[in-house]
Amino acid sequence: MGSVNRTVRSGTGAAGANLPALRSHNAALALDLLRTAGESGISRMELAERTGLTPQAVSKITARLRDEGLAADAGRRASTGGRPGTVLRLVPSAGHAVGLHLDRDELTAVLLDLAGAPVAVRAAPLDLGAGSEAVVERVATEVEALLEGVRVLGVGVAMPGPLDHVTGVPHRVTGFPQWDGFPLRDALAARLGLPVVLDKDTNAAALGLALRGPGDSFAYLHLGTGLGAGLVLGGALYRGARTGAGEFGHQVIQLDGPECGCGKRGCIEALCLAAVDRGDLDLAARVLGTGAANLVELLDIDRVLLGGRIVAADAEPFVRGVGERVRVPVAVTGTGAHIVAEGAAQLVLAPVFGRAEASPAAPKIG
Repeated sequence: MGSVNRTVRSGTGAAGANLPALRSHNAALALDLLRTAGESGISRMELAERTGLTPQAVSKITARLRDEGLAADAGRRASTGGRPGTVLRLVPSAGHAVGLHLDRDELTAVLLDLAGAPVAVRAAPLDLGAGSEAVVERVATEVEALLEGVRVLGVGVAMPGPLDHVTGVPHRVTGFPQWDGFPLRDALAARLGLPVVLDKDTNAAALGLALRGPGDSFAYLHLGTGLGAGLVLGGALYRGARTGAGEFGHQVIQLDGPECGCGKRGCIEALCLAAVDRGDLDLAARVLGTGAANLVELLDIDRVLLGGRIVAADAEPFVRGVGERVRVPVAVTGTGAHIVAEGAAQLVLAPVFGRAEASPAAPKIG
């Protein structure tokens, strides 16, 4: 394999990057403004106005960003009486993040640049029950195929829960109890030599949606090999104290219902997937809608978003069936087939831009 530029920081479990320019919260704010400005860029004067920093402080920060290759000139702005000011823009290719979606039967890996744009995507079969060592090696092989010649800040990993986001350890993943207690985050970090952060698949997807949304409250319901929810409240991802929030599929709605992989009976996941297996999508949608209605009433959220491979294959009955049972708008996510993997990459990228809600358990950059 050729040369790989891997940016590593002490504490391999932490999310983020060790770029020398990212030593302060103020630098992250400036980077975020450069990112949102796009190709047209932003002047130092505008950076000072929007951050509340002095022009001298902004000059020091932008000088470091330019030295690190994170920012570059984007021309000059028309003068309003003084000397025309230089406009700066983000250099998206200056850093990248890998996002991984470890589904029960498939691995999806994406490479995003600093602007959050996909650079490369890989997909491969995966047996989540093959054993931790085999899975770690399989994942590492796919990640290394994406790293050729790019500067990588870290790897975000999303998988079915339950798990502990803070420690990076899965618990009794539904259908795969052998993962309980395995230090997946640290094992991958040691194997790859990169910072790694772990979160639930639904949380990663919800994070990606929240970062480009209006700052409202919503639930993202993911129906694929399992069923779960990602919760965004007031524009911020909500995980709960133990990353236990969003275990939507395992709320019981039929006391004498079929046994679920989690050990309980009558869970929404078991009922919904059984209906899908029979080809009765209308019933599956009604079951999903019943659970969604409970969620809307409990949390008073603004909207419900649907995703996952089953919904993507035939969205109309699910939008209709859920929409008939909730009092808020229902829609399918329009963000593509790799929503979970891209959200996982944002677990690494978002804190670089000062978006602390992305990874509240991770240490601040600085």
